Amino acid sequence: MAQPHLLHHVLDGPPSAPPLVLGPSLGTSLHVWSPQLAGLALSHRVLRWDLPGHGGSRADLLPHDGTASVAALAAQVLRLADAQGWESFAYAGISLGGAVGAHLAVHHRERVASLALVCSSAHFGPQEPWQERATLVRREGVGPVVETSPGRWFADPGAAETPLGRALLRDLAATDPAGYAACCDALAAYDLRPDLARITAPTLVVGGSLDLATPLDHARELADGIADATLEAYAVGHLAIEQPEAVGAALSAHLRAQNGPQY
Repeated sequence: MAQPHLLHHVLDGPPSAPPLVLGPSLGTSLHVWSPQLAGLALSHRVLRWDLPGHGGSRADLLPHDGTASVAALAAQVLRLADAQGWESFAYAGISLGGAVGAHLAVHHRERVASLALVCSSAHFGPQEPWQERATLVRREGVGPVVETSPGRWFADPGAAETPLGRALLRDLAATDPAGYAACCDALAAYDLRPDLARITAPTLVVGGSLDLATPLDHARELADGIADATLEAYAVGHLAIEQPEAVGAALSAHLRAQNGPQY
């Protein structure tokens, strides 16, 4: 019997180091973690993955009938961890990638050793705008969201002209519309607010004071709802690329606190 397809993923860092899974934001690929990768891979076996229809992942790894969910994405991530033989792992995710980690920390607590939520949320707003965006992308492709994403993603519009900004926008332009729309369906249905208190993993919340997509109140709600969570706020936009060193240092300090000073 043929093995089911896995999400596209890349591994970096020493094979024997503690495992760390990094999840991306809607419309981006695993390259969104490029600024932090070198530092994190010094001490961890880092697995970065692509959302369905994004980067190298097949679009059909989520249903295209409006029923896609964060739970389905979380199940795909667990399959990646299982394929590596990881019983538990640290997890960090940006926006939708963070929502996947939060879902795992609620529903598969034994698997998540620590959690970091970057510019993410327990609820990304009303369903209708996400459903409308899904409909738009299914009808016209990702072109309309490529035009508007710099304003949502970057605190400084000039960031779109940096090498990383251009690379992220190229990844968005290459995204499969069906996969992007299915991820919008997942965001529309997502609401973890009633379950935040069930998260027991040590949690870092990183919020952006210049984030227009998930304003700082979203980060505060996560930090208030998760027991003993730490909140760090930076002057960054939605992808937190404006201060890569500060975000990377916060993540490294959080991971060291769980793994010990040798890491």
